Amino acid sequence: MGPVTDRVRPANRRRRRVARLAAAAVVALLLVSAPWLWTTISAHGHLYDEVGAPAADVVIVLGTEVAADRRQPGTRLAGRLQTAAALVHSGRARVILVSGDGGGASGDEPAVMTSYLAGLGVDPRRVVADSFGLDTYDSCARAREVYGVVRALVVTQSYHLSRAVTLCRHLGLDVDGVAARCAGCAATLLAQKAVRDYFASGKAAWDAVRGRPPAVRSPESAAVHDALRDG
Repeated sequence: MGPVTDRVRPANRRRRRVARLAAAAVVALLLVSAPWLWTTISAHGHLYDEVGAPAADVVIVLGTEVAADRRQPGTRLAGRLQTAAALVHSGRARVILVSGDGGGASGDEPAVMTSYLAGLGVDPRRVVADSFGLDTYDSCARAREVYGVVRALVVTQSYHLSRAVTLCRHLGLDVDGVAARCAGCAATLLAQKAVRDYFASGKAAWDAVRGRPPAVRSPESAAVHDALRDG
């Protein structure tokens, strides 16, 4: 066996090893990305901007952090509420279900949301607050199980919208997503949130597969029905 052959064989083994590692990396990436792909594909055809949004009796606004003073919404939450108010004022929605954590670390999200909507000219009789929408899955599940919502728009920022729409539709709601305004949101913040949402898709898929109940179970409420009747 010559010296050239002796050099070629180790080189071939290295190439095969690199090829196997590359293939394993591709498979791992596909497995990690599968939940994100599920939310992206499932939401396709159900995502709109504010101008092109369809009509629905109810618009669900998903909660997030309030401002440091605990009385005003943070930038992202304000954008969601402004978008929902615009949908009501334009006649594309009649009632707003604000769903968030009433005991959140930053403050009472639904209370702040309700107050802010009043300042945007939304009739308080058109607003229903769910203080136990502790995450996106819970907000969707409770909208259906507790408040009897069947058809709705769901409003949140674009990086979160596919996951929200997919979960709500999986849980039996006929929803379309409307991308919320986010004036003043830094590009770095939005990129950071998009990365976070990519990984949150894994939890969303796991919740959907095991059909977990919402963290807080409540009796059925006629609040949305009453708001639609009175509004």
